[in-house]
Amino acid sequence: MSGGIGDAAAAYQNGDWTAARHLCGQILEKKPGDADALHLLGLIAAQSGEKENAVHLLRRALDLKPGDPILHVNLANALGEIREYAQARVNYERALALAPGHAAAHVGLGHVLAELGQPGLAEENYKTAIDKNPHNADLHYNYANLLSDSGRWHEAVDHYEQAIALRPEFVEAFNNYGMALADLERYETAIAAYRRAIALDAEFADAHNNLGIALAATRNYAGAVSAYQKAIAISPDYVDANWNLALCQLVLGDFARGWKGFEWRWKHPSFDKFWRDFPQPYWLGQQDLTGKTILLHSEQGLGDTLQFCRYARLLAARSARVIMEVQPSLAALLSGLEGAARVIPRGGELPAFDFHCSMMSLPLAFATDLNTIPADVPYLRSSTGACATWKGRLGAKTKPRIGIVWSGNPAQSNDRNRSMLFSQILPLIDSSFEWISLQKGVRETDAALLKSRADVRHLGDDLEDFADTAGLVDNLDLVISACTSVAHLAGAMGKPVWILLPYNADWRWLLDREDSPWYPDARLFRQPAIGDWAGVMVNVIAGLRAHFGDAPPSTTGN
Repeated sequence: MSGGIGDAAAAYQNGDWTAARHLCGQILEKKPGDADALHLLGLIAAQSGEKENAVHLLRRALDLKPGDPILHVNLANALGEIREYAQARVNYERALALAPGHAAAHVGLGHVLAELGQPGLAEENYKTAIDKNPHNADLHYNYANLLSDSGRWHEAVDHYEQAIALRPEFVEAFNNYGMALADLERYETAIAAYRRAIALDAEFADAHNNLGIALAATRNYAGAVSAYQKAIAISPDYVDANWNLALCQLVLGDFARGWKGFEWRWKHPSFDKFWRDFPQPYWLGQQDLTGKTILLHSEQGLGDTLQFCRYARLLAARSARVIMEVQPSLAALLSGLEGAARVIPRGGELPAFDFHCSMMSLPLAFATDLNTIPADVPYLRSSTGACATWKGRLGAKTKPRIGIVWSGNPAQSNDRNRSMLFSQILPLIDSSFEWISLQKGVRETDAALLKSRADVRHLGDDLEDFADTAGLVDNLDLVISACTSVAHLAGAMGKPVWILLPYNADWRWLLDREDSPWYPDARLFRQPAIGDWAGVMVNVIAGLRAHFGDAPPSTTGN
């Protein structure tokens, strides 16, 4: 570029895009086919967020200079911005054909291959490119992103570190480095990485949010709240930061702010599948329900429904007719719930109703605080038939019966922290008690060991639904469970339940408590350090001795 285009390029480099546009316009008035001016206008459009116009201008430029590898790369970049990944791939590959080893083309090609669902090809591209360009920070960074997305966090950390070494002010690399470290539970190092990213760019909202997540994982909730608030100050509509702040407020018992912030979940894409787009008003406590019908619908997990279905009787007390739509496996159990006029399995035909509300919005609607949690238990009961059936199947009782559950739904976002291996709960098992496994969906890692243990009677596979599970639970003296739906079931039934919690437990268990205001008969056993299930087992064993004492084993039936 020279002459007029040189001045335009200089203005662009100095950030004076208005002057650059003006100079390019003058050039194109004299020479409509000036590829360099069109190229520069395309770059300006891309930087200005004019994505479609950028593609248009760069295509015009490329038509005039089809042998320019840089133009192919810039067009491919612009195509990627509008998610035309297949065409972007074509242009990156043409750039590499024209200029083998072109680092920027390899960076972009790797990214679009990953977006096209071809991580294997993307990885091959990055490896080849890094061999040719070992000192290119962008290549290491993008390869690390690919590795991180594949759960290969140790390898990702290595390449983030190389990217940072090559570019010490690579703010995005510090942020993503922190995320990989957090996935490896190296939280202190992750916190340092996020703080470095923030030092480089104080307005980097993602880094503030991620710092909050890492601080919360180490139970520094005051620091987490501050970090989330800084992210929100930078970007008020930042969904993740608002949602994370609400969860932090709830775990701290700040229900007034927490329940309100909890509604941010509806703005998160992962909750789209739970939102019910009915024409009837969404009820959050404002309208009079006298003589009206309200539909309560479930969201998220089975445990959430079991915990919050308790609000049905509060609505009935307001003279509302309460219809509940719940997960099919809960329908039979909840059909006897006080306050529910009708319970419908999800997917069934719904009757007419006047209002609707998700069950997890009910604490907000009722302005629930720590002193007004509706904790009258039991609010769920087993049927006489189910209880009698399981009593017969279990046979005569010669010692206290304890039910155990050690893992939950593997699809749950925090499952790797809240679930245990069967081997980790085995220190509890001794001959003083009869041990009953209520575990549904035994994982491959647990199956062989469970089968080998004659001292654990596995009945989880025989449970048809939660009405069936409730009948079995009614025949037990105690349930010991990880943070699963069975823990909620036992708590709702008023059955003694000991809940095994990770170091950074779910918001509903609050902070540092050994009891639960939601379930008066629950006792909480928390990890003393991250991942320390052995420490939990030591405390549970001591609890069993204290609870059952040295008296002869119970032989009375339930």
